[in-house]
Amino acid sequence: MYRKIKADHLFTGTEMLDSDKVLIVKNDGRIEGIIDEAIAGEDVEIYKGILSPGFINAHCHVELSHMKGLIPEKTGLADFVYKVVNDRHHAEEEILAAIENAETEMLQNGIVAVGDICNNLLTLPQKRKQRIAYYNFIEASGWLPDVSQPRFERALNIYNQFSTLNSQLATRNSIVPHAPYSVSDKLWDLITPYFQNRVVSIHNQETAFEDEFFLQGTGNLIKMYELMKIDNSHHRPSKKSSLQSYFNNLIPADKIILVHNTFTKQRDIDFIKRYQKRFEETYFCICINANQYIENTLPPIELLRENNCNLVLGTDSLASNRSLHLLDEIKAIQKNFPDISLIELLQWATINGAKALSIQNEFGSFEKGKKPGVVCLNRDLWDSEINGINRII
Repeated sequence: MYRKIKADHLFTGTEMLDSDKVLIVKNDGRIEGIIDEAIAGEDVEIYKGILSPGFINAHCHVELSHMKGLIPEKTGLADFVYKVVNDRHHAEEEILAAIENAETEMLQNGIVAVGDICNNLLTLPQKRKQRIAYYNFIEASGWLPDVSQPRFERALNIYNQFSTLNSQLATRNSIVPHAPYSVSDKLWDLITPYFQNRVVSIHNQETAFEDEFFLQGTGNLIKMYELMKIDNSHHRPSKKSSLQSYFNNLIPADKIILVHNTFTKQRDIDFIKRYQKRFEETYFCICINANQYIENTLPPIELLRENNCNLVLGTDSLASNRSLHLLDEIKAIQKNFPDISLIELLQWATINGAKALSIQNEFGSFEKGKKPGVVCLNRDLWDSEINGINRII
């Protein structure tokens, strides 16, 4: 049995088709094809708006969902990180309920797959239900060299637990670095062998002080270490930007997702371009609402587009955002970068995100055999405002 679905426009994941096309979907959600309305016959479901594959949230921290509204806006990254580390500990029952609610919110708003940062096992029970596809990024952090071994062993234990979800999903887990300023050289040495054939993400250049720290050993990150009572005396500035100081460590990875990139410069993009294959498999994740929430700054989207960078979208966490709606991220980009077409933004939210997470064989586009989900944006292609989103499949 099949469902026949059409709307004012049909976005395939790569291009926008007109209203004379009908999407044919099997009852199990798998795509059969796209045909002309003239040969579709009867029982065609008709929707107002734009049909699209389900959205891919390439960067999220679902485990922080209980922290919604707890951290003031625009405090800067150093204070934000300090508060996350010190204020994230709540009753487990409260955290688990918030995780379930956050996942439901994402489902209802068209998200079918998530690249999720994991520092513990609290999201594992919810993920066992497999309502959303996850790529789990098991985060390793430890700036003090002396804590590298226990921090690595902890990350490895969490990684092994997530790898038991089932055999088919075992490859959707990676051990990844948190950020260049929170991973010592010793810890890099321990985790790098685990990058092979995996997607690896890292928080990149989220604050201007990150580059200052690596270039000169100064800046507001020093304040963060002092607040957290972390000895920073072992650090020797590389006299290079943050990205140029660590990027070589990521070379073994299958795909690389650089998250935030709020202060990424042309020289950093040029550095990655030296590795042609690496540049082609590097994705720059935009989390515009989180950037404004934490640093009150916009990411350099035009610079990234001018360099033909692969762009994807993320929501970050409810500790740093008002929602986990990818549609809210699209709206915020449209408001601040009105020259970017909706077609391009939808590519970032669908096929690009699927490729970044190495799940493009299942998600991201309406191609025969895929099961990408079907959503409908409640607007015409030429309207200025998207009023909402309906999940159809």
